[in-house]
Amino acid sequence: MTVSTEFGGAPRPGAGGTSPEKLLSPVLSAFWDQDESWSLETYRRHEGYEGLRKALAMAPDDVIAYVKESGLRGRGGAGFPTGMKWQFIPQGDGKPHYLVVNADESEPGTCKDIPLLFANPHSLIEGIVIACHAIRSNHAFIYLRGEVVPVLRRLHHAVAEARAAGYLGRDILGSGLDLELTVHAGAGAYICGEETALLDSLEGRRGQPRLRPPFPAVEGLYACPTVVNNVESIASVPAIMNKGKDWFRSMGSEKSPGFTLYSLSGHVANPGQFEAPLGITLRQLLDMSGGMRPGHRLKFWTPGGSSTPMFTDEHLDVPLDYEGVGAAGSMLGTKALQCFDETTCVVRAVTRWTEFYAHESCGKCTPCREGTYWLVQLMRDIEAGKGRAEDLDKLWDIADNINGKAFCALGDGAASPIFSSLKYFREEYEQHLDGRGCPFDPAKSTVWADRPKGVTA
Repeated sequence: MTVSTEFGGAPRPGAGGTSPEKLLSPVLSAFWDQDESWSLETYRRHEGYEGLRKALAMAPDDVIAYVKESGLRGRGGAGFPTGMKWQFIPQGDGKPHYLVVNADESEPGTCKDIPLLFANPHSLIEGIVIACHAIRSNHAFIYLRGEVVPVLRRLHHAVAEARAAGYLGRDILGSGLDLELTVHAGAGAYICGEETALLDSLEGRRGQPRLRPPFPAVEGLYACPTVVNNVESIASVPAIMNKGKDWFRSMGSEKSPGFTLYSLSGHVANPGQFEAPLGITLRQLLDMSGGMRPGHRLKFWTPGGSSTPMFTDEHLDVPLDYEGVGAAGSMLGTKALQCFDETTCVVRAVTRWTEFYAHESCGKCTPCREGTYWLVQLMRDIEAGKGRAEDLDKLWDIADNINGKAFCALGDGAASPIFSSLKYFREEYEQHLDGRGCPFDPAKSTVWADRPKGVTA
C-alpha cells in the first residue's frame, strides 16, 4: 500500500503547523494506484520521458553536473552522491562504458525497489537512458532478483514498449545516442547485492566480492569503466531533470535533499511504502500508519534493514536522513523500517538475522565465513538457555573480529545487530542465561500473561 497526499514540493519535516500527512511527497509513487500504472501510456500522461528530452538537449558533462548539483545521493544504502559517481568514469579512454542497475533487493526488511519496478518500471528506464547519455554508455544492464518473476515479466514488457516508442535502440529521439538495455535475472544470492559480486555474477562467475582497487569506475564489468546504481537512485533522475534541481532541493535537508521511499513493516497497524522528504521521523510515519498494532508499544526498530544497528523507542524523533541517523549511531541504509513491539524477544530476532547472514556468506574471507558460523552457535545456545555469562563477551569479541575486516559489508551487517542489541538489551540477554531460556516463551512469560484482553501474537 502506498500512502500519498500531494505531489512534490512538500515542506521540510518539522515545519511548524504542518500535519504529518502533508510531509509526504509522492513522486515515484504518485500514480501507483492507477489502472495499468506500469504502462507507457500511463507514464506519458504523468510527464513521462519529458526529463529525457531535456537531458538529451544538454551536453553529457552538463547532465552530470546538474545531477551533482541537485544533491541526489544513492538510495541503495551508502548514500554516495550519484552525480559524483558518474563523474568518476574516465572519458576518452577508448573503452566501452557500462551502467549496471542493482535491482537485487534482498536486505531483510527492504521492499521499495521491487514495488517500484512492478508499478512504475518506465521511471527506471527513462533514468537509465539519461544516465547512459551522461556517462557516454551504449549498453546498460538491470540485475534483477530472480525470484520475483512477475517483476521480471513486467520489466521485459516495459523495455519492449520503450524500444517500440523510440526511447531505446538506435538514435534515441534523434539525439544520436544508441543504447541497448539488457534485463538479467540473478540466481538469488544476497551477496550479489554487493556491487562487485554483482558484476562477477553478471559476467557468469560465482558471485563473490572483488578486492578493491581497482574500483568499478575504472575496471568494472568486463574490465571496463562501470557505474553501479540502485534502482531508486536512477528512477529519481527523470523527475530532477524535468522539474529542476531547485525543486528537488526544496525537499529534505541541506545535506540529504529530496524525496525517498521508506518501507514500514513489522508490528504496525498499516505497513507499506511511504514516499517522503528525507528527514521525516519514525514518529511521524507511525502517526500516518496508525501506530503500532492495537494494545502494543514499540520496543526496537531498524532504520535501514537488519544490517543497520537497531534503535529503541528513545529514537522515535531521529531525523531519517543520512546525517541524523548517523549521528544517532546507526545508518539510514535502505530505509527499511522494521518495527517490533514488546512481545518480541530481541535475542530470538538477532538469532534469526545472524542465521541469515551465516547462510548468505559467500565464504570468500575467513572473518565472515568463520565468524558468522560461531555467532550462530552462540546465539542459538543463548536463546535456548544454554549460554553462560562469559558468552556475551565472546559474542562481542567475535563480532568485533568480523566488523571492518571482511571483503565486503556483509560482515559488518552481521556484526551490527550483535553490537546494538547488546548495547540496548544486555539485560534481556542475561535473562536467557544459565538454563532459564527465553523469558518471552508464551508458556511462562509475564509479557504474555499481562497482555491486553483479546491481543494475540
